[in-house]
Amino acid sequence: MQHDTHHDQHGRHTDHADHTDHSAHTAHAAHHPGGASWSMAARATLHCLTGCAIGEILGMVIGTALGWGNMETMVLAIVLAFFFGYSLTLRSILKAGVDFRTALRVAFAADTLSIAVMELIDNGVIALWPGAMDATLADSLFWGALAISLAVAFVVTTPVNKWMIGRGKGHAVVHQYHH
Repeated sequence: MQHDTHHDQHGRHTDHADHTDHSAHTAHAAHHPGGASWSMAARATLHCLTGCAIGEILGMVIGTALGWGNMETMVLAIVLAFFFGYSLTLRSILKAGVDFRTALRVAFAADTLSIAVMELIDNGVIALWPGAMDATLADSLFWGALAISLAVAFVVTTPVNKWMIGRGKGHAVVHQYHH
């Protein structure tokens, strides 16, 4: 386990385990625009990607299994990506003892832009990939295009999350509840 030395709001040195205290990083990022680390942004993006991937895959599997058209399947996948993206954040905030209404507001504030960018990029790659929209669950093209689209979405969304965290927005807000 890696330990970091931080200064609290009164200038005192504090030594906290890296995975248990994100508040010092958040406070630093909020007071120094652009001060968010790439590592913090990548973790926030990976968290978002996990929810989006669950929703995307589930939506595509359901839509394809039901014989739905491309548009209906894509809409379901996007709706489920937002649902699971918000749900993962909501779960972690609720575990911190925050009431549901506040947790829901924080999840919406933290994840909406990140999920929207991720979904735009992810679905854009799939829509533009020749044959990907018509691939079935049994086709390697389906799974390959989906994997590549999620990877591209991760790369594009990470700088967005870095920018948001550096301004005390997005997952910087979520980290306030991880004490």
